[in-house]
Amino acid sequence: MTLAAPDTADRLDRTAAGPRQGAGAPGERLRLRTLVSLRWGAIGGQMLALLVTRFLLGFELPLGGCLAVIALAALFNLALVLALPPQRVLVQWEAAVQLGFDVLQLGALLFLTGGLTNPFAVLLLVPAILAASSLKGRDTLILAGLVVATMLFLAAASKPLPWTSGVTFVLPRLYRYAAALALGAGVVITASYARRAAAESARMELALHAAESVLAREQRMSALGGLAAAAAHELGTPLATIAIVAKEMARESPPGPMREDAELVSYQAQRCRDILRRLAEAPDTDDMVHARVSLPQLLEEAAGQDNEGDEGVRVEWTVVGEPDTDPPEMIRHPEVGHALTSFIENAMDFAATEVRVVGRYDYDHIAIEVRDDGPGFAPEIFAKLGEPYVTSRPAGENSPSGHLGMGLGFFIAKTLLERTGAEVKFHNARGGGAVVAIRWPRDVIEAPPD
Repeated sequence: MTLAAPDTADRLDRTAAGPRQGAGAPGERLRLRTLVSLRWGAIGGQMLALLVTRFLLGFELPLGGCLAVIALAALFNLALVLALPPQRVLVQWEAAVQLGFDVLQLGALLFLTGGLTNPFAVLLLVPAILAASSLKGRDTLILAGLVVATMLFLAAASKPLPWTSGVTFVLPRLYRYAAALALGAGVVITASYARRAAAESARMELALHAAESVLAREQRMSALGGLAAAAAHELGTPLATIAIVAKEMARESPPGPMREDAELVSYQAQRCRDILRRLAEAPDTDDMVHARVSLPQLLEEAAGQDNEGDEGVRVEWTVVGEPDTDPPEMIRHPEVGHALTSFIENAMDFAATEVRVVGRYDYDHIAIEVRDDGPGFAPEIFAKLGEPYVTSRPAGENSPSGHLGMGLGFFIAKTLLERTGAEVKFHNARGGGAVVAIRWPRDVIEAPPD
């Protein structure tokens, strides 16, 4: 069984089909200001390390060449600041070129100060990690290759490490190649981790945005229902007055156009009153009666919506509780109704003949269980259920709902329920079929006494 939310979540799945490319591989997200700021920090750190090594520690080093390399980075930064606006979002090749310059500039500085024997050689990992978390795959691979090539070059040829006067600090060539191999492995491992973390963050961000959109829509619909009921209440009196006056005019007017117009006004006023009365009867209002719903009523509303239009699978609901007690009344949360409807609809997509919805309550908890008689949760996705974009549905084929099946539905429904204080669990039943279990502490979801 794979879960995909109805209606709104289905549209969000379609919308997410484009951005999902960005979720799988980081997109263009680096601003010029970010790289310029990082480069100024690197320039400051290089200058500080250079001056401390030469004048505080007294080590001999090619000061002029090192200052020239650092000045080149400063000129590059100034040129970028003067040529481009700082808030500019860099396209892929622009960010890759800048990060490549940083690799070559740091490599040149390391070449003058000992190559891979210099402890600061580990900083070559930084551009590769930044590229992995911000650029697409090809650019990341090119930049990682440039970093590894720079390390191999530094292992083969570099100036001696700055050391005390009269002493030359040179490590064996084998050690330098081993250091290059270790740093190259570090590039691969850290860049892979950064890329995976960035992709997961992008996926979660998109999915949370979808959940926020669904919740906002449900809340707007609830608020609209309350507004309609208030408008019906306020407009009832003036419409009644119009109807009475129109009837009096029709009764006192002689036969003719005047009486016909008065009768038309009376008829239209009565139509308006009927429409407003139906609006006032809508359940989504903010008064004390409509702000609460009994557990049986909640299950009936959710199961009733999904029974419509589907003749192959029946939905049955029951309520089980403490003996000699009435079912509890719950706070009417729009997100609860949306999530429960989503779970039932998806259970119908995978059920063979029946979906059972069971409400349970005791003195401490209120629980709802949605169970179908289908094949159950697929083993390959069972461990990841609850994460976005986890699905085994083949693009909505042979599905009564016709959802694209990107896996957002379960994530959205679970997120909405958890915001109401619910605990959501899922498992496969022993006799077959998938089970989604929702449970609230009673004091969290139960409506206060009248």
